[in-house]
This record gives sequence, C-alpha cells and structure tokens, in this order.
Amino acid sequence: MERGGDRGGFGRGFGRGDRGGRGRGDRGGRGRGGRRGGGRREDEQKWVPVTKLGRLVKEGKIVSLEQIYLHSLPVKEHQIVETILGPQLKDEVMKIMPVQKQTRAGQRTRFKAFVVVGDGNGHVGLGVKCSKEVATAIRGAIILAKLSVVPVRRGYWGNKIGKPHTVPCKVTGKCGSVTVRMVPAPRGAGIVAARVPKKVLQFAGIEDVFTSSRGSTKTLGNFVKATFDCLMKTYAFLTPDLWIESRFAKSPFQEYTDLLAKPTKAILDDVVERVDA
Repeated sequence: MERGGDRGGFGRGFGRGDRGGRGRGDRGGRGRGGRRGGGRREDEQKWVPVTKLGRLVKEGKIVSLEQIYLHSLPVKEHQIVETILGPQLKDEVMKIMPVQKQTRAGQRTRFKAFVVVGDGNGHVGLGVKCSKEVATAIRGAIILAKLSVVPVRRGYWGNKIGKPHTVPCKVTGKCGSVTVRMVPAPRGAGIVAARVPKKVLQFAGIEDVFTSSRGSTKTLGNFVKATFDCLMKTYAFLTPDLWIESRFAKSPFQEYTDLLAKPTKAILDDVVERVDA
C-alpha cells in the first residue's frame, strides 16, 4: 500500500486517497453559458401580470412606451418594458464593485452592480443593485434598469434635415461631485465623450454630441448617474415647439375599463383551485 493512500493524504502529499475527486454532483460545471437567455424565456412564458398596465400590455392594447409616458403611468413590472421593446432592448454591466459594512463579527462584503439598458432609439435606463452574490446583484440591477427606462429627447444641431441625431439643447446632469454637460454637435461629429458616458449615450440613441465632465469622474457610479440625469433632463426644457396647447386624451385605464373589470384567467383558476381544495 502506498503511503497516504487509504488515509486520505496523511503521507507526503495532500491527496484525497480513494475518496475520489471533489465532484459537483449532477449540477454541471461552472459555466455561465446559456443560463440568462433560457431563464428569460421561461419567465416570459410564465408571466402573469398583476397590475392593470401589465394586463393591457399583455393584451396588446398598449404597444409603445410613449402611451405610458403620456399619461405618467407607473411601471411596476419589468416584463412590461421587455414586451414592448422586445429584442431591441440591450443591457450591459458597467461595473461590479465590492462594498463592505463593519459589523460585530467583522466585515460583511457584498457586491454592487451598475447596469445600463437601452434600445438605441430614444429609451435608456439605469439600475443599481447590491447583493451577497454577483449573479443576484446583476439580475436585480437589470430588473431595476428596465423599471427606470426613460425617454430621451433628440434634436438637431442646425437645419432640421433627416432624423434627429443629437441632444436638443445644452443640458447638465449632476451626481455627487460629478457634473456632466452635453452640447449639441453637427452631424458626423460622433460621440465626443469618455468611455462611461459614451456607452450610455449609445444605448440612448444619440449619434453626435460634445460632452464635458468635471469632478471625481473616477467614481464610476456617480459618473454614470450624472450622465443618466443629463439625458433625463432633455425633456425638462420646453422649447417653443412644445408650447402648443395639449389635447388631453383618455387614460388607457379609462379607455379599457370594461376589459380591466373582467377577472383574469389566472385569478379564476386560483379561485377554482381553492374551492376544490
């Protein structure tokens, strides 16, 4: 018998003897491939809306985010944004950073994720989530980013020829010590910005813009939040073309009152199951 064989490595080496390797059972390897996509499809199939807005979106009565923004309806289900924007909606993790909290037992480390989502056509969202595990933080940040999707107003630098390509006016966003300023740029100038705001602007669908930033821009969290705040303010400045008198239309909740009054099939099935039990 070899030394350390049956005794699990009390000889020269640190072998596990005849106990076999440290297998992961039937859980498979540590690969991350294909998990996110498959989970998403299952969620979409199983989605049962719990809000009035969710029911209208699933029924196909609301087909654009502009209908939601026009009536200032709160979006409380991330599947609403997924259903409307569909495959155009892209997401990217900007940063994952460890954060610590001092407790009696010592330091408690968690992971903070910053995620940007957008369709490259005037809609962008930012999500920040902290969790014990990286995967949970990323998943939560993606959901929060989809819930925070806002419209981005685009305009022209000079003559109004072709599609809007830049910001409509000079705008400034701030978070902490970081200030981001955007200035309209002529067509073909491209996005003149640092790496972080450039990615956010691409997701928002801005093609040409000049930017200037000041403060502690190495703090990525504040930098990306200041950029997002800047894009949110594009609709805050009322230019003369927005001075026209508003014609108020019925809210979707008023327009589809009869549809919303009917209980959903899922609720009926739940009631039937309870009665049978």
